[in-house]
Amino acid sequence: MFEGLSDRLSGILSGLTRRGALTEADVTAAMREVRRALLEADVSLEVVRSFTEAVREKAVGAVVVKSVTPGQMVVKIVNDELVAMLGTEAGIIDLNAPAPVAILMVGLQGSGKTTTTAKIARRLSGREKRRVLLASLDTRRPAAMEQLAILAKQVEVESLPIVAGQSAVQIARRAMEAARLGGFDVVMLDTAGRTTVDDALMAEAAEVKAVTNPHEVLLVADALTGQDAVITARAFDQRIGITGIVLTRMDGDSRGGAALSMRAVTGKPIKLVGTGEKVDALEEFHPARVANRILGMGDIVSLVEKAAETIDHEQALRTAEKMRKGKFDLDDLSMQLGQMEKMGGIGGLMGMLPGMGAMKKQVEGANLDENMFKRQRAIISSMTAQERKNPDILKNSRKKRIAAGSGTKVEELNKLLKMHRTMADMMKAMGSGKRGIGQALGSMFGLGGGGMPGGLPGGMKMPPGMPEPTPEQIEQMQKQFGGKLPPMPPGLGGGGKMPGLPGLGGPKLPGLGGFMPGKKK
Repeated sequence: MFEGLSDRLSGILSGLTRRGALTEADVTAAMREVRRALLEADVSLEVVRSFTEAVREKAVGAVVVKSVTPGQMVVKIVNDELVAMLGTEAGIIDLNAPAPVAILMVGLQGSGKTTTTAKIARRLSGREKRRVLLASLDTRRPAAMEQLAILAKQVEVESLPIVAGQSAVQIARRAMEAARLGGFDVVMLDTAGRTTVDDALMAEAAEVKAVTNPHEVLLVADALTGQDAVITARAFDQRIGITGIVLTRMDGDSRGGAALSMRAVTGKPIKLVGTGEKVDALEEFHPARVANRILGMGDIVSLVEKAAETIDHEQALRTAEKMRKGKFDLDDLSMQLGQMEKMGGIGGLMGMLPGMGAMKKQVEGANLDENMFKRQRAIISSMTAQERKNPDILKNSRKKRIAAGSGTKVEELNKLLKMHRTMADMMKAMGSGKRGIGQALGSMFGLGGGGMPGGLPGGMKMPPGMPEPTPEQIEQMQKQFGGKLPPMPPGLGGGGKMPGLPGLGGPKLPGLGGFMPGKKK
């Protein structure tokens, strides 16, 4: 979503970091370009003005001018101001109230409000272990109540039985009473939307709020609508009073201006973001992590969290034991490819690794088809158990049968077998810490002669101005690893190695897309 803005800002700021000293004129010229980049990204004009002025005031101060690396200090200032613009802390849904806790969902029609309601219910039910009741108050849109009932079944929570002819306020009262009698922890109220903000919409939402006294009022806004989303957020906040924002379609090609403007304009935190159509495509919004990714600094914490969520540790440990014995068959390769898919493929991982902007461009330039993983797994699934364990027995007749069974060509099968042999050899080298992630990716996909640009193999240095992980981030990562955090890579605080990225040594987090799994610390 922020790709265009990230490219522009990275280019502007890298020009500053290459200078030995900065003058006020240098900073002013850079801020002019930053201002233009933010406006092109659809950020609100008032937000752009306050942001660039705050950066310029700090950047021309004595601290920067006398710094050993003034350009890097400016990057740090820009990063800090981006975090301040987005909100210094990640907002969470507050359930600290007597049960049943009412959550009122508001927003315009077409913003994804009903689907988001189900996504949040799934999150509260699965992660927070809360009993959730869903209730649709949308009496106008055809089949809106039925849609929420179907989604409730998908996410395995209960929905309020539909009674025809009731008004939104009557349904809201019935939902609260049913939640009290049924022993529910949370009741989520999905209100009706309109194509535009109007008095009827606001009056109905305000009446429902008065009746239910919700602990949270969440505005669902479509990130693709740009500045219209900011106008909508301001209108709802002034008329009803919202406690947080959920941005949908963050996986789309919007320029990111809505996300950057909303927090500054309304003063209300962006609590969650929708990243796809599936019911599990919902993530917490972490301002510091988003700022890091906008400036091309990666997002190690999110990478670790995503790995911890998608990886089957028991299976990974069994695979690790096989590898220690020098075995790596096609079943293991299929498992690794599946885990790579779950984590967003090569492109998804590149966006979270620090200093990987050039590598990501190289991957895109290679026209790598992300569906390749599905085809490769289909090829492996078409083999017999004996063939998967011992691929050396695959001769021409077997290859033709497998290709026909998987709907692929023999050439694709040969490429898969070659990749398997390369990876099997790589496992031995990685075990001794002789190959880096750059060489691993380069070898697998033929990028840059087996290595990454910039001399990254074997240890990744942080881009200029990258802030050290905060104590809160470190604590969060420690929880993922059962209380003890493996050492981090050089430049990430601690001077050690990064978990889960073989070739960077140290204990490895299992299952990062075909790389060696290892024991969880």
